[in-house]
Amino acid sequence: MLKETERWLSNRSWSVTDRPLHQLMSAKRATGSSVSVVLPALNEEETVGEIVAIIRHDLMQQVPLVDEIVVIDSGSTDRTSEVAAAAGARVVHRDEILPRIPTVPGKGEVLWRSLLVTSGDIICFIDADLKEFSSDFVAGIVGPLLTEPGVDLVKAMYDRPLGGAAGQGGRVTELMARPLLNMHWPQLAGFVQPLGGEYAARRSLLEQLPFPVGYGIELGMLVDALHLVGLDALAQVDVGVRKHRHQDGQALGRMSAAIYRTAQLRLARGHLIRPALTQFERGGDGFEPRTYSVDTEERPPMVEIAEYQKRRAA
Repeated sequence: MLKETERWLSNRSWSVTDRPLHQLMSAKRATGSSVSVVLPALNEEETVGEIVAIIRHDLMQQVPLVDEIVVIDSGSTDRTSEVAAAAGARVVHRDEILPRIPTVPGKGEVLWRSLLVTSGDIICFIDADLKEFSSDFVAGIVGPLLTEPGVDLVKAMYDRPLGGAAGQGGRVTELMARPLLNMHWPQLAGFVQPLGGEYAARRSLLEQLPFPVGYGIELGMLVDALHLVGLDALAQVDVGVRKHRHQDGQALGRMSAAIYRTAQLRLARGHLIRPALTQFERGGDGFEPRTYSVDTEERPPMVEIAEYQKRRAA
């Protein structure tokens, strides 16, 4: 490991217990910072309500650390929106945000659009499929942004159990993202969960970054932030254990293809030979090919969008 990365691990890796809530509240008052929590959600009626309710109880009612919770519904066909609203979130449908630009499917698309409907100086992204959720996820990753002026982006790190085995989750991280980062961006090799969906950042950073519309958003954001603000502006916080719904192997393959494509563009901004992935499923006549397109679109930095510029000037 690079000496710079080893130094970063010592100076920019913390535990949620390092910053108790009273310290965060004191820092929040001193800095005047506001905090928005954003949950991108697609058919998450089973889990989104509990996550919202816990954040509201622990971090809005018990202590006013969080100023708003916004759930961005990206086209759910279940009761995700109703459950989230009943739990106390403000729910906004993806298609209602910046309607002049047609939406495309993808998590990065939703996160990008969330910048237009949130007001916080600090924006905290939390996946909506987490089980046994703890508000430590939010407090942990928001903490360094309140107490450390030089930190601009904080990722959560955690154990990811799979099938009862500790640490076996995060298969795309271990098979795709970690090798890519170690080989091409070794400064980022110290991140335990580079693809994790729980992270917080200053709006001033997020609005300057391009957003891959799909699964490449986390890797793309980490790499772009490294180049824009430097390694010491990035950090990670241990928040314990993350439990969520695991996807099947073929879904992980499509995710890996999108992540590789995101890395490819950042390595060379070169031509994509074939932005598609063919997988196989056994059918009545043997193995049948299924071809899926790989996300090839990125949204520009939000600060370049006229509607966002107008809102900032208001």
